[in-house]
Amino acid sequence: MATASNLGYPRIGAHRELKRAVEGYWKGDLTKDELRDSAQALRESHWATQQELGLDVVPSNDFSYYDQVLDACAMVGAVPERFPWDGTEVDLDTYFAMARGLQEKDLEGEESGVQAMEMTKWFDTNYHYIVPEFSHDTTFSLSSTKVIDEYEEAKAQGVDTRPVVIGPVSFLLLGKTQADDLDALDLLDDLLPVYAEVLQELADAGCEAVQLDEPNLVLDLSDAERAALDQAYEALADAADIELHVATYFGGLEDNLPSALDLPIDVLHLDLTRGEEQLDEALDHGVPDDLALSLGVIDGRNVWRADLDALLGTVETAIDALGTDRVLVGPSCSLLHVPVDLDTEPGLSDEMKTWFAFATQKIEEIVALAERADGHEDATEALFEKSRRAHAARAESDWINDAAVQDRVAGIDASMTKRDSPHSSRSPLQREALDLPTLPTTTIGSFPQTDDMRRMRAQYKKDEITKDEYEDFIEEQIADTIAAQEEIGLDVLVHGEPERGDMVEHFGRQLDGFLFTENGWVQSYGTRCVRPPIIAGDVSRPEPMTTRWLSYANDQTDTPVKGMLTGPVTMLQWSFVRDDQSRAETCRQIALAIRDEVLDLEDVGIQAIQIDEPAFREGLPLREHQWDDYLDWAVECFRLASSGVRDETQIHTHMCYSEFNDIIEAIADMDADVISVEASRSKMELLDSFDAFDYPNEIGPGVYDIHSPRVPSVEEMEELIRTALDALEPSQMWVNPDCGLKTRRWVEVQPSLENMVQAAENVRERATA
Repeated sequence: MATASNLGYPRIGAHRELKRAVEGYWKGDLTKDELRDSAQALRESHWATQQELGLDVVPSNDFSYYDQVLDACAMVGAVPERFPWDGTEVDLDTYFAMARGLQEKDLEGEESGVQAMEMTKWFDTNYHYIVPEFSHDTTFSLSSTKVIDEYEEAKAQGVDTRPVVIGPVSFLLLGKTQADDLDALDLLDDLLPVYAEVLQELADAGCEAVQLDEPNLVLDLSDAERAALDQAYEALADAADIELHVATYFGGLEDNLPSALDLPIDVLHLDLTRGEEQLDEALDHGVPDDLALSLGVIDGRNVWRADLDALLGTVETAIDALGTDRVLVGPSCSLLHVPVDLDTEPGLSDEMKTWFAFATQKIEEIVALAERADGHEDATEALFEKSRRAHAARAESDWINDAAVQDRVAGIDASMTKRDSPHSSRSPLQREALDLPTLPTTTIGSFPQTDDMRRMRAQYKKDEITKDEYEDFIEEQIADTIAAQEEIGLDVLVHGEPERGDMVEHFGRQLDGFLFTENGWVQSYGTRCVRPPIIAGDVSRPEPMTTRWLSYANDQTDTPVKGMLTGPVTMLQWSFVRDDQSRAETCRQIALAIRDEVLDLEDVGIQAIQIDEPAFREGLPLREHQWDDYLDWAVECFRLASSGVRDETQIHTHMCYSEFNDIIEAIADMDADVISVEASRSKMELLDSFDAFDYPNEIGPGVYDIHSPRVPSVEEMEELIRTALDALEPSQMWVNPDCGLKTRRWVEVQPSLENMVQAAENVRERATA
């Protein structure tokens, strides 16, 4: 019979229980044992849920306190030397230090610390992983038995799981080497014995199969990288009496398919939502007789109910070719990227609720497909009929289709995507209008979200306070934030965003075409969870979204105040996007809505407007031959949103976690006057791309890592500024943090920004001397 399997389950809990437990431990409110008890309760609940839903293969070790790649670092002992570690077991505090850094005081009471490991986007998702660091001195040893422990924990509960581990080749390729003459794959020979030891310990514990994730197989690979995969799996195939299930996801294997099919493994997982053609390609190529295929037919990255009739045909095609015993049915990737359970959403209408499937419902779909393929029509017909009704209702819904929006998109012309003058002409006008010094200082937009802010926002949503009470509170917060920035000495201020929660949700709630959930949380990084909107219909802006608060902020000061908006590509990328039209079409609709807001901000006197696009690089297809199409419409949408303003109005954008080298020309084509980028953890490494390309506009490379609670010193930030000036002209550079400050506390933010302003002043004096 066909096997119903899952690659991973959301770890945070339906109500973010893991977030609260981990943050409670960080604050000292929970002991280590209490944190572990909370984590165990979540794991047990998730295993029981999946087993009760009828899965044949339930994953383990998909749980993580912070990140699965960081877990792999701990497993193999890849701990950078700067962290205090005795070389034995990687304990929980060392683990969290690697993710968050350390803040310490020396004997004289001076603040110092250890910088966290770098964090970047997990392929083209909004999840972030901790980047492994490798050097010539890196050695590997089994330093965390988490994968074995959790397998045994599930087994004791009566659930025989398939443990999930990052594959050895992807683990190395996802990391960074600390020396130019070191290739990460040079370390493969030293790494493989640790993986072999893990496999043997799992086999000794009674484990029959392990899932090794090799997502790098969907990228453009070199011959050396393909050879490394052959080497790795030839070694691991003989390491223990255990089945090797290799999972690929986020795209098609394309030219890597023959290599993947020839690996000495037992099961190969294919993502058939991002590479639906590869099943036919695999069958045409020839699947070895001893290899089973896992079909990723249920979309693990979006929330729409599946078309089960269509997917059943795919499953039956595989079964006809391979037989039921060699076919597994599963999600395209781990369900980490979708919310936990649609049943926690009483706010959605009954009709709209039928359109969606969260992790729990996706498992029901997986089980139904596997059972239907085995001939169990009566038992599965109710879910198949629900699928049919949902797709028919969406196609006919007036809520989804708006002729006026569609006509407006059809009327877009090239003149709407161009500024009146080139940046070289705009820049002096903007500097005069904003009265900017050399190396101007600013922030990325948000300031700390205090408990008072969250409480007042929640009370207002529940009608526990009046609109006047709420708006008085927001005005007070804005005034305080403006005053604090003036005292710090920043050159361009922001209003601090006290009225906003999530940067996408805030705008989506004011746009037509978006739906929202109450508990649709997904993990972004560590304990940071987001609740992505669902773009279900045609998008438009019924009324201004930000002018009320930006006008108020502007009235509080003579210093320029920067307006803050979320860009169209990021609104698209960080939402669950409708699947009944192209992403480019949806993005153009959003861009027109943002364009209207930009022009309204300019009309109320805001002369600097930041249109954040942190997801711009994230949206880039994983294969280079697909880049041009995406970059064409993504750049078009940013320019459509930003190009209607006068030359004197300065357009900023912000990007983070981005490798810019490959797309620097496209970033220049966006024609933002100022781009701010994450740069501090990588020690300005990404500026190499701006230097090599001779980027024409202005840049604010982050000099303050906001993802760590530590306060960087003046000297540390001075050094980063000077490093940046090796690649940039002083007239071209801005000084700012890496990202928004909403997740930090004022006790960290105030001294950090004071140090940043002082560092800029120190370097400015030398640069203008």
